[in-house]
Amino acid sequence: MTGIPSRLSDLLVREEEDVPAARRSGRDWWIDSVLFLLAIVFGTVSLVHSYDHGLRGALFVIDLTCGVVLCLALWGRRRWPIALGLASVSVMPISSFAGPAGAIILYTVAAYRRWQLAVLVAAGQLALLPAERAIHPQGNSVATYYPTGILGTAAVVAWGMFRRGRLQTQRERQRRTEAEEQLRVEQIRHAERERIAREMHDVLAHRISLLSLHAGALEFHPDAPPDEIARAAAVIRASAHQALEDLRSVIGVLRDRAVDEEPQPPQPTLAALPDLLEESRAAGMRLNADVRVADTGAVPDAVGRHALRIVQEALTNARKHAGSAPVDLRIEGAPGEGLTIEVRNPAPVLAGGATQIPGSGAGLVGLAERAALSGGELEHGLDARGDFRLRAWLPWSS
Repeated sequence: MTGIPSRLSDLLVREEEDVPAARRSGRDWWIDSVLFLLAIVFGTVSLVHSYDHGLRGALFVIDLTCGVVLCLALWGRRRWPIALGLASVSVMPISSFAGPAGAIILYTVAAYRRWQLAVLVAAGQLALLPAERAIHPQGNSVATYYPTGILGTAAVVAWGMFRRGRLQTQRERQRRTEAEEQLRVEQIRHAERERIAREMHDVLAHRISLLSLHAGALEFHPDAPPDEIARAAAVIRASAHQALEDLRSVIGVLRDRAVDEEPQPPQPTLAALPDLLEESRAAGMRLNADVRVADTGAVPDAVGRHALRIVQEALTNARKHAGSAPVDLRIEGAPGEGLTIEVRNPAPVLAGGATQIPGSGAGLVGLAERAALSGGELEHGLDARGDFRLRAWLPWSS
């Protein structure tokens, strides 16, 4: 027996989607006004019909009063549908005027609450049909009165449940759309974090490898002339300063810029290639560069940024894994043909000695992703001569 009250209390608890809006919209006002007028008009017609069949005196006053009260209660049907539905069960048998308003309230229960509650209110209204017929004779036969009442009530409940199903479908579609949008935003954020991680790896690995080489030279040649030591120390200081600047520029994209903050400087393109080659040579790398591009500044910025990072990472890997080996760099291309980058150096084992600079192995993966994102391709590995070869092709539209 305790299960039935518990079940009823669970049904009376509103679901999250059943909570009414805080304020009635303009469309809600228009619909509620139309329904209120319809309830008044059809209630008046029903009351006149009952009057024509002998409704007089106190019953007429009670009928009119209860009907008007239930019609006025329609303005609260969105907020208190269950309470008004139960009230309509007790009012409709004694008021023919309240019939249309009771049907509207029943529809509201079916449209905005669980179907069990709609069935409960509908069953209460149908159970009191005999009392309504006894108090308000309408002149209809029993064969017409009861089927009409049952079919009308069932139609109202069905219509309300159909409306509820449509609302639930719309809400589910909206929730799915919001979830998909949130997932898309998270994917964009994840891709951006990966891009920033690749940028940090490319920029800092290059600078730190230069620092390591110069520091190694000081370590193995402590008796070098003072001017050479001072020159190497100056290079180390400049490289460290530049590494900090690069780190600051990369981390800057993680922060929201203020409205009055100066825009971030553009990322370097292939036009900065001579400076990159000079830095590598100053660090002691035996670098042979063959650049067959007439004007590196004419390379589109998007292609140039990727190309410079690929060259930078390839030279960094060569310093890490074959620091004493000569490196051959070839860059060629033209609009409509694409840009080809090839870096070749003896394999680390043949170059002699293991690397002293630790690596994460993410550099080549980042280069492959960078080339693929730009619509190009990248391959690397040992060639037939036993040299390590990295070749990348990037599209360069005409």
